[in-house]
Amino acid sequence: MVAPPHNELKTTEQMMSYWLLAESEQLGLTDITNAASVLGDDSISFATGSWEKSGLCCGRDCSRWLSSLALIRSLWITIGEVQRKMKVTVDFEECLKDSPRFRATIEEVEGDVGELESKLDKLVKLCIGMIDAGKAYNTANRQFVSGIRELAQHSTKDEVIESSLTKFAESLQEMINYHTILFDQAQRSIKSQLQTFVKDDLRKFKDAKKQFDKVSEEKETALGKNAQAPRNKQHEMEEATNILTATRKCFRHIALDYVLQINVLQSKRRFEILKSMLSFMYAHLTFFHQGYDLFSELQPLMNLLGGQLDQLVVDAAKEKRDMEQKHSTIQQKDFSNDDTKLEYNVDTDNGIAMEGYLFKRASNAFKTWNRRWFSIQNDQLVYQKKFKDIPTVVVEDLRLCTVKQCEDIERRFCFEVVSPTKSCMMQADSEKLRLAWIKAVQSSIATAFREKGEDAEKLDRKSSTSTGSLDSGGEVKEKSLKGDGALQRVLAIPGNGSCCDCGQAEPRWASINLGITLCIECSGIHRSLGVHFSKVRSLTLDSWEPELLKLMCELGNGVINQIYEAQREELCFKKPQPGDPRQEIEAYIRAKYVDKRFVRKQSAEEQRSKVIALSKKEKRLSSSTEHLPPRPPPPTPRLRPASSASVRSADSGIQNSADGSREMLASTPSNNSLSEAELPEPPIPPFPLPRSDSSVFLEPGECSPGLQLYWASYARSLPDMAEAFAHGADVNWVNVDDQNRTPLVQAVQGGSLVTCEFLLQNGANVNQQDIRGRGPLHHATILGHTGQVCLFLKRGASQNAVDIDSKSPLSIAVNAANADIVTLLRLAKMNEEMREAEGPYGQTGDETYQDIFRDFSQMASDDPDKLNRFQPYDSPGE
Repeated sequence: MVAPPHNELKTTEQMMSYWLLAESEQLGLTDITNAASVLGDDSISFATGSWEKSGLCCGRDCSRWLSSLALIRSLWITIGEVQRKMKVTVDFEECLKDSPRFRATIEEVEGDVGELESKLDKLVKLCIGMIDAGKAYNTANRQFVSGIRELAQHSTKDEVIESSLTKFAESLQEMINYHTILFDQAQRSIKSQLQTFVKDDLRKFKDAKKQFDKVSEEKETALGKNAQAPRNKQHEMEEATNILTATRKCFRHIALDYVLQINVLQSKRRFEILKSMLSFMYAHLTFFHQGYDLFSELQPLMNLLGGQLDQLVVDAAKEKRDMEQKHSTIQQKDFSNDDTKLEYNVDTDNGIAMEGYLFKRASNAFKTWNRRWFSIQNDQLVYQKKFKDIPTVVVEDLRLCTVKQCEDIERRFCFEVVSPTKSCMMQADSEKLRLAWIKAVQSSIATAFREKGEDAEKLDRKSSTSTGSLDSGGEVKEKSLKGDGALQRVLAIPGNGSCCDCGQAEPRWASINLGITLCIECSGIHRSLGVHFSKVRSLTLDSWEPELLKLMCELGNGVINQIYEAQREELCFKKPQPGDPRQEIEAYIRAKYVDKRFVRKQSAEEQRSKVIALSKKEKRLSSSTEHLPPRPPPPTPRLRPASSASVRSADSGIQNSADGSREMLASTPSNNSLSEAELPEPPIPPFPLPRSDSSVFLEPGECSPGLQLYWASYARSLPDMAEAFAHGADVNWVNVDDQNRTPLVQAVQGGSLVTCEFLLQNGANVNQQDIRGRGPLHHATILGHTGQVCLFLKRGASQNAVDIDSKSPLSIAVNAANADIVTLLRLAKMNEEMREAEGPYGQTGDETYQDIFRDFSQMASDDPDKLNRFQPYDSPGE
């Protein structure tokens, strides 16, 4: 910034404006928070210097004023340092574990909050001193102005002196008024707001800390008593167990509240302090009066800072709502069982397969028991007392160990890990936890043997965990949907090896309703679009349901980019590259998915041809029923479930797509592709099926993206469905010419679980009924599609809804003697009744219910032949 001529800087405000702008330009400040902290401090310092030079200060009162401002400036820098240190966020999951890491984090946060409180208290006291000094300065200044007025009255004979002194006195009086307003604003913005923050928010934090410390001590006492309860005294055992259960629940509740209070405080402190300082700076803007060059040039920056403050308030409120929702969800999950949830997971990023507290018997002469934090990691069993301690290795190599239960000692829930050189006796808090630890050690031993024998098997957890160490086949299959298993299968699809939007290699995120892979930066932008545009999920951190994994393998970056980037090159729009500025990438993604700027617009004739091609495909899918007695066709061609091998090819065959966009999946290796047939070849039913053998004649005006989605849903053509969505198709579009049916009902008739999942991920209404009062659950039950019934029940389908014949899905399944569907419906109804009886804080679902639905979902994706039974869609008499 080039300095203007010295004679142009005639006022204090002009000098201050130029200095502040020069400082901000020299420092290259782009972050508004940093700019506020730096420019705010220096502006105070400069203002004090300006007042000295301009002669606005007088005597001892002015010195007190300048001294107060200097102390505030130094303290404000100290508070900024405290703020930069206080960036610790306590995780709810660590809170539930009550791990040493959690305790260390809590200790660090408490120390930082105490330091911040002391600095804020000191700042408030200094502000009070500054205001008192300012009031004394105003009193002296008023006396000075009164003396000027008296001098003006004495100079009535000299009109020039009288008028000048009178005008000077009025100006100085106005300056006194501005000072009064400034001090009043300082009191309201700095003193009152920060005092409120210290008294209210920090006091809540202290109260929560006291409760947390108290319940922590009670929990430790209860754990000790429970561990010391003798086996042969039933009454003492039950009493100790009950006390431990109640204390643990109370601890979890208070600990979660404490963590929530910490996170809310950490979020709120930023904008509280910044808001106070910004109000103070606006008071200075008013004080130096409008029109002066300094604040005229500085005002855009301050307005921008004010806008960011508003956004901080909005973001803080949103974060608070999200944390409260997560707090409620975790609290409900946590109270579903009395025992702390432990799960053996070999796929964790930190290499820890399982961890938790156990009592360990010492090897000294007294055989004392000490509670330690144990973990299974890197084929070793280790423990530690505190998070900062170096873990002590109990077993160097799990392959050389065995584990067994110990029933011959006085303590309960004990087990022993035996190695060739030593043994270690441990005690769990319950029988369930003891069995979990024994199973985890056994599984780790088996995994260690497999990994040493063949490292290549690490890429496929489905095969590496299929030994006897894990008894449940359902658990083995479930693990194949986590971590590297899902990642390898999704990335094997052509085009998925790089980010769909910027081309970054090795993406680790996905948009499940679009069917694409994303890098971490693009995934963040997709999240900001909202779930109605893109639903983001991690390929490595999240669990993947079988049907969702198959959906990802049916689409891919290549298919979606053919649709959403069809006209990008014609429009000469550059695709972003890795490393480009975030603003450019975000603008491109919004243009691509929100504005759909690059989607090729279809003419009426092209859309008509597309719909006709899909409806002709429906004729091919229904050709296997021609040997059955015909029945008159409906007003428009109705898509019906097929009963031949040609139906199977609709999900697994690539060439059936109307536009050939699925041919790119043909090169996918068979071991990675999940696009297999979802329906078996059913037996010939003993009754006529409706058929669609009439030609399709549609006027161009009758064609729409919704109709294309309608036909594509039955034809199992996910690329055509994605194209319809790109052209604005309503996922709940109703075909008034075909009994008010929706694309989801057509997907049920087509028999494709993946198609149903695609529609549901894009917002399909699982309870929308047709003209006969039948929803998707009715149709799936009538057709005997067990996998779809399971999917709809998981997505909240109402099983109490009845059609115009007063038939519910359960009554239809009972009449058809479909045992699998009857079991699912009754189990879901029982689970719903249990949840209603237990209230909002009850269990989220019975374990048996969850296991059965997980097994059915897995079977529907891997072995549909065992589930699907052909059922009549309409009775012959209809």
